Amino acid sequence: MGKFEKIFDVPEEITSDIPKITILGFNKILIENYKCILEYQDFFIRIKMSIGLIDINGFNMKMEEMTQDDLIITGTIESIDLEKAKED
Repeated sequence: MGKFEKIFDVPEEITSDIPKITILGFNKILIENYKCILEYQDFFIRIKMSIGLIDINGFNMKMEEMTQDDLIITGTIESIDLEKAKED
């Protein structure tokens, strides 16, 4: 963390590309700092992040909001799997 972040108490996910995943029950997930969407179906979504992959399984899933950095997915979420990126 740099001097600026320490002085102003800025969260690390804002100043880096480290993703932040917020799960709201079984119906909504917010992913901040994602890289790209690799696969999108109403029952399966795969997203690439700087530190690996996230797979979201469920039913009637939709991308409710999407910006360059943030993504909100809604629907019935059954499971979430994280896969760490392989280091070279």
